[in-house]
Amino acid sequence: MRQKDKSVYKIAMTGLLAALSYVAFTFLQIKIMLPGGDATSFHLGNTICVLGALLAGTMSGSLGGAIGMTIGDLLDPVYVIYAPKTFILKMLIGLIAGGIAHGIGHINQQKDRGKILRLAVIASVCGLGFNVIADPLLGYVYKVLIIGQPAAQVALTWNFITTGSNAVISAVAAVILYMALRPVFAKAGLLPES
Repeated sequence: MRQKDKSVYKIAMTGLLAALSYVAFTFLQIKIMLPGGDATSFHLGNTICVLGALLAGTMSGSLGGAIGMTIGDLLDPVYVIYAPKTFILKMLIGLIAGGIAHGIGHINQQKDRGKILRLAVIASVCGLGFNVIADPLLGYVYKVLIIGQPAAQVALTWNFITTGSNAVISAVAAVILYMALRPVFAKAGLLPES
């Protein structure tokens, strides 16, 4: 693929991943309202953050996932104030997953399906594991220090529950989708260089 074609492909993949993460977060969501007008939710948006980093490469995948979920926050009156936090955390999920898969494991250079599966699982678990800790804690600090929300303690407990559940479901879904889509991307010559 020529350099110009690679650039266009990266931009297109980033946009596609942003759209997919927006849809997965907004429409595949079960929202739980909390005291004080806050909310938390079970959703599949994080699946796209990890899948994008595995399929499209660290930067395109991270950026696509972060943009899509941030747009989801910006268009939701309950979550709009969390958009900056969402962008940072979702970008970090993709950077961690992609960094492990591509930077350390060189997943796209691997031929052994078992090793590819192990790398995808490790990358997914690390990226989403980071989010299980960082999202509720950063959310708590954000609520207490920035917006002064009195129900921050209740939200912290619920956020650990939903973020942990989302991580497990997203890790499984991302790995299954990656293992199914990887051969198609490889055959088409669309896997990024690790």
